[in-house]
Amino acid sequence: MKIEHLNTFIIEFFESQGCEVKVVEEHLIDIKLNKELDIALMNRPFYWHYMDKLGKQGEPMSLYLYTGDKREELNREWIHFGSPRLHQLFNYIQTKSKVSILYEQTDGNSQTALYPWLIMNCKIKIIGKQSKDIVGSYGLHLLNGMMCQNMMKQLQERTLQRIMTDYSFTISPIITPTSGFHRLFHYIENQIIQDDLTWATKSQDAYDEEVSLINHFYEQQSDIGIEWYNNELEKLEERLKPRVDVSIINAGIFYLTNDFQPS
Repeated sequence: MKIEHLNTFIIEFFESQGCEVKVVEEHLIDIKLNKELDIALMNRPFYWHYMDKLGKQGEPMSLYLYTGDKREELNREWIHFGSPRLHQLFNYIQTKSKVSILYEQTDGNSQTALYPWLIMNCKIKIIGKQSKDIVGSYGLHLLNGMMCQNMMKQLQERTLQRIMTDYSFTISPIITPTSGFHRLFHYIENQIIQDDLTWATKSQDAYDEEVSLINHFYEQQSDIGIEWYNNELEKLEERLKPRVDVSIINAGIFYLTNDFQPS
């Protein structure tokens, strides 16, 4: 089973920002940037300054990405966990609306330390013979690395606000948000792998059976072209090939009092 969370994250991120995204084939993604993301990602401020000075619209650049597991000899940028480009995207997200910074309300009468948690709400899409969507909420303590599930439910009894209460102060994180996202993705991946994978086995068996039928039909029908064959295999893989996509709905850095102990 392959977990395509990075592929899905990149596609959904750029589409949500209004960029034109084209999936050429598996792990090959073409992205036409808009002006805002060109400025944020492509490091050419003088170009846009010059265009603005001339009153011209300017032409954003494109990204040609490869998201596979290992380096291929392709004329593309390899984006993976740990790559500078992915760090750029996470840093950009932290400054935009998808990421909130909230503080737990305190009594305002005494010095109170607030500890940083990275909270991520995500959609886990199980794809196969029987597909389903799961919405999950996960938390990572950015000092000690503790991870937990159902984070938003566990925070229901706490009052969170955008401004710190008087006499509260924050503790600086040891784990960076970029590293935190990486840890949470692996945490979710490991959970899925350790879960009951009967659905994946059944989906793979159904997929293999359908491939055999298509192969047999293709071999018997000499008038059917390779284009039909490839299209049928592509549709079959989309429908039955077992996989899991994980995508971020929203995320935030929540500063909580030390008495918060998730179950």
